[in-house]
Amino acid sequence: MTTQHKPPSGTARRSEASRRAILAAAFELVQEVGYARLSIEGIAARAGVGKQTIYRWWPSKGAVLFDAFLMLSEQPDGGAAALPDTGDLEADLKAVLRATVEELNDPRYDEPMRALNTEITHDPALAALYAERLDGPMRELKKQRLRSAQRAGQLTEDLDLDVAVDMLWGPLLNRWLQRSGALTPAYADSIVETALNGLRPRR
Repeated sequence: MTTQHKPPSGTARRSEASRRAILAAAFELVQEVGYARLSIEGIAARAGVGKQTIYRWWPSKGAVLFDAFLMLSEQPDGGAAALPDTGDLEADLKAVLRATVEELNDPRYDEPMRALNTEITHDPALAALYAERLDGPMRELKKQRLRSAQRAGQLTEDLDLDVAVDMLWGPLLNRWLQRSGALTPAYADSIVETALNGLRPRR
């Protein structure tokens, strides 16, 4: 006997449409006016909803912006995108870090991402939410790819995977956040090569 699933009600569909309109409005507005001038009232006006609708779902504009990023990162199947695993660890990591460079250099994302990073620094609740729903799952995907390399004998078995993830992705994010240098594909490649080859001279 098969179980029949009822389609979403009209109310549920309207709520989801309103939620997506709010998130899209927040992402658009923060690019236009900057985070300091972004307001719940402005988001509500752009989305065509009452501001109480927003406050019913989110406690702050930072929380709205965070959910907007989650919506942008959603996969069609609802899951998270695994890192490429072609068997060539160096090539795979270079491809991923080059894609990260491209994203960080995209002017559509620069202001919203900087705003979100600033808000996370000052809002412990948002920081915990970010760790749980975005950073944590992404870190696990990165560690899964490194575990695959360990099984293939490409990395040492006793490698601290959390440190390895920080060594690979940390320099990119640090350079972007502090605007301390250009983010280029060549820089991404050099991070991978330095992390995999180590700092000590080879015997």
